[in-house]
Amino acid sequence: MRIQSVCAIATLVLGFLPVTYANVYKARINPNWSPDGSYMWYRNNLPEGEREFILIDLQKGLRERAFDHDKLAAILQEEGVGKYTGAKLPLENLSFDLKKQTATFRVNGKWFLCDLETCQLEKLEQPAIPLGANKKEDSKEDTKKKSYRVSRDLSPDKKWRAYIRDHNLWVRANTDDSREIQLSSDGGESKSYHQPFWSPNSKNLIAFRVQAGDAREVHMVQSSPKGGGRAKLQTRRYPLPGDKFTAHELNWFDLDKGTQSKPDVGIIDFRSPRLRWSADGRMIRYEKVDRGHQRFRVIEIDTFTGIHRNIIDEKTDTFIWTEHALRLGMPKVNWLSGHREILYLSEKDGHRHIYLVDVDSGTMNPVTRGDFVVRNIDLVDEKKRQIWFRGSGKNPDQDPYLIHFYRVNFDGTGFTALTEGNGDHEIQYSPDRRFIIDTYSRIDRPPVHELRRVSNGELVCELEETDISELVASGWKSPEVFSAKGRDGQTEIWGIVCKPANFDPSKKYPVLEDMYAGPHDSYVPKRWSSGRRYSSWTEMGFVVIKVDGMGTANRSKAFHDICWKNLKDAGFPDRILWHKAYANNNSWYDITRVGIYGGSAGGQSSTGALLFHPEFYKVAVSSCGCHDNRMDKSSWNEQWMGYPVGPQYSASSNIDNAHRLQGRLLLIVGELDNNVPPESTLRLADALIRANKDFDMIVVPNGGHGGGGRHGDRRRKDFFRKHLLGIEPPNYNISK
Repeated sequence: MRIQSVCAIATLVLGFLPVTYANVYKARINPNWSPDGSYMWYRNNLPEGEREFILIDLQKGLRERAFDHDKLAAILQEEGVGKYTGAKLPLENLSFDLKKQTATFRVNGKWFLCDLETCQLEKLEQPAIPLGANKKEDSKEDTKKKSYRVSRDLSPDKKWRAYIRDHNLWVRANTDDSREIQLSSDGGESKSYHQPFWSPNSKNLIAFRVQAGDAREVHMVQSSPKGGGRAKLQTRRYPLPGDKFTAHELNWFDLDKGTQSKPDVGIIDFRSPRLRWSADGRMIRYEKVDRGHQRFRVIEIDTFTGIHRNIIDEKTDTFIWTEHALRLGMPKVNWLSGHREILYLSEKDGHRHIYLVDVDSGTMNPVTRGDFVVRNIDLVDEKKRQIWFRGSGKNPDQDPYLIHFYRVNFDGTGFTALTEGNGDHEIQYSPDRRFIIDTYSRIDRPPVHELRRVSNGELVCELEETDISELVASGWKSPEVFSAKGRDGQTEIWGIVCKPANFDPSKKYPVLEDMYAGPHDSYVPKRWSSGRRYSSWTEMGFVVIKVDGMGTANRSKAFHDICWKNLKDAGFPDRILWHKAYANNNSWYDITRVGIYGGSAGGQSSTGALLFHPEFYKVAVSSCGCHDNRMDKSSWNEQWMGYPVGPQYSASSNIDNAHRLQGRLLLIVGELDNNVPPESTLRLADALIRANKDFDMIVVPNGGHGGGGRHGDRRRKDFFRKHLLGIEPPNYNISK
C-alpha cells in the first residue's frame, strides 16, 4: 500500500501542482504503543507493494525487524494458510509480548501465536485479544461534560436580579415582594448601562456604561445576481482605522451601602471587556489594550475598598502584539489555578518569551529567555510546574524559523530541548509521555524519524529516513534554500528558489516573487513536500522565489518593528538585497526581469513594489489588495499602523502614491470581496487614471476575496508571459 495525499489548500496558496506521495516511502510513522510501555511497533510500506514490520524495544532502545519475514512466510505456507513472500505478509491485529518473546496476529481469519526467534506458530482456537485493544472505554456517563451558562443577571445567592430600565441599572428582589432599587441615574440614550456582573458574595455589582461607536458601513454592488434581475446592494458594518469604537466605562455598585463609584481605570474602547473574579470573590480583574496597541494592562479592583492597581502594565514605543490567542496555544494572559499566578507572553526583552507573574506583588520573572522565539504553548503542567512549548531560533547553525520542542520549569530551570535535528519538527508522544517520535524535515530534506526520550531529550534510536528515490527518478527536484544579509548587514534573510524542471544554467530566466508580508506571521514554507512547488509558473520558464523580509513575525522584536507605521516597507530593502546576492552567484538569474504578485496584504505590497521600488520590480499582478490602510479593517491595521490615524497612513498608501507608477500593473478584484472592501482597488484605479497612468484591471462579477478564479489565473499568467517573456497571449475568443 502506498501513502497518498493531495493538499488542495497548499496547491491554492503555494501555486504548485498536486503530486501524490505515490513514489515516496516511509514519510510518516504510525506507531502502535504497548499498554505496558515496553515496546512500540510500526509497518513500513515499501516499493512494489512490499512491507516490513519494525519492532522497537523501548527499554533497550533497540530497533529491528520484528521477526524473520521470509521464515514466517514459509511456515505460514506449511500451515496451509496461503502462499506469501516475506515482503508481503498480510498480518492483521498484530501485537507483541516481549517478556515471552511472542507475537499474536491473524491471517485469513486464523489466529496464531508466533515465537519471535524461531517463527514457530501455535494455532489459537479463539481469537486472542490483541495487546492494546483491551483498554476499558470510558462510558458516556463518565465522559459527558456538564456545561451551563451562569446567569449574569441573577445574583449568586439568587436573591436579586439585575436589569436595565430607561438606560440605567436596577435590581429587583427575586422574592414575592419584588422590591426594586435603582442603582444608577446617569444612564441615557447615548450612554446606556449594559452587562451587569455580580460578585460571588452577591453584595457588589459591576456594570459598564456604554457609549456606542460609529456604526459605519461599507457597500458592495452585486452586478450579476443569480437568476438575473436588478443589481443588488450589499451593506455591512465595517469599522475602519480611526473610527470611534464602542466605549465602556466601568462602574462599581455596593448594594449594602447603596453607593456607586467609577474607578479611575480609563475607558475601555478596544474589544469588549471580559471580567474575572478572584477565587475569594473580592477582586475583579480584566485585560485592557489601549487603542494603538502601545500599552497593555491587567487591572485589578478591590471591591471591598474600591482601590485599583495594575498587575501587569506593559508599554512600548512601537506596538505590543496583542493578537496571540489564535496564533499561539494560549492567550497572552493565562491565569493558573487559584488565580495567584499568571503565565504571560511578551516581547519586552526583544524576543517573544514566557513570564511568570505573581498576582499579589506584580513581580514578573522570565521563564524563558535568550535570542529565540516562543512559538506555541503545548501544555502547562501546574502540578509539576512545567511548560511544554515550541520555539524557533535557538539553534544558531539552523534556519531560525525551524520549529523545535522544549520543556522548562516555571522558575526557568530544567530547560530541556526535546528535539535536535536540523529541520522543522513535529512530534508524537507515547501514551505515557516517556518517549516521542520526532519527525523533522526541511524544504530541501525529506522527513527523518527518530525516537527520543522525553526526560532529557536524548536520542534512543534512529527509526527511518524517507525514501524519495522513485520521486527523484521521475525528475522531481526540491526547491533551493538561500539566505543573505539584510539591510543591517548582519541579519540573515531566508527564502527559497524554485526552478523549471528542464532548468538550463546557460540560459537567462526571469524571476517571479510570490509576495506576502503581513506582519502577523512568516510565510516561507519550511517543511518538505513531494509537491512540485510553483510548477504552473516554472514550467512556463520562470524562476519563482519566496522570502521573509524584515517586518514579518517570528524573529526578534527589532526585526518585527520594521513594519511599525510603515507597511509600505514590506521588507523590500531586504528582499532586493537577497535577489542581488543570489544573482551574484547565479548568472542565469535575471534581475533585470523581476515580477511580483500577491493578494490581500500581498496585493498591497506587490503594487507597492512598482510604486516605491520601480528601479528593481518591473511587473506586478495585485489581487484583492488593501491599497490604503485607512480603508481596511481597523483591528488589523491599527495594530501595525498605529492610532490615531496620521500621515504615516498616507505615506504607505498606494492610492496617494499612484503617481509613482512606472512598471506594468494588473489589478484584480472581486466585486463582493467581504474581507478587503473592493472600493480600495477601485479608488487606486481612479488615482491611476487621474495621474494619467496605464494599467490593466479585472473586476470579477460575484467574485469574493481572491485571485479571480480561472479567468484571473489565465490573465495573470498571460500578463507575466507578455511583459517578462515577450510572449503575446493567444486570441482565446477564436473557436477551435
